[in-house]
Amino acid sequence: MSDGRGLERALAEAERGVGQGGGPPPLRPFGLVLHRDARWTHEGLPILNRKLRAKFDCSVVYLPDEQKYVVQIGHFRGQIEIEEAGFFVRALDLEAGEILLSDGSRERLRVESLRPADRDGALLCQIKYELCPGGLPARFLHSSQADLLGAVVEAEGGRLSVVLGREACPLPEELTRPLAGDD
Repeated sequence: MSDGRGLERALAEAERGVGQGGGPPPLRPFGLVLHRDARWTHEGLPILNRKLRAKFDCSVVYLPDEQKYVVQIGHFRGQIEIEEAGFFVRALDLEAGEILLSDGSRERLRVESLRPADRDGALLCQIKYELCPGGLPARFLHSSQADLLGAVVEAEGGRLSVVLGREACPLPEELTRPLAGDD
């Protein structure tokens, strides 16, 4: 298992600009993977340093021109492999109708974009529409998904909706229809 010291040292040097020219180095993968469960690994080894993981979480950036995700820390930027989503929904503010993302940003929850993940059924939504037509996927962490599901009500006409502020927003049909074969 990796304690991340070598990687942490390289990132600290990059933040200080050690050995850097005028701009960011060329974009290339360097073995960092963001898994669907929000774990980070480097060259197949888990990153155990909590502070380093937190730094990576808030440093994920999507580059629309290159259509790639990177971590960008100071002058350092490195392409990362994304298993499912580059961003995670860490918290849900039901009153404001907003989600708090792993990069520290907040966005309005677009209920119409909610869908289940193919692999395990966890909730995904679309975010950052300004960066990519159709938005980018964000995966709900367990606690934020539980908060969202706890706010589901049966609205007029029997349609399942989530209450954001004072508004009942209908859930997408994909999330409300019974599973095939249920009787």
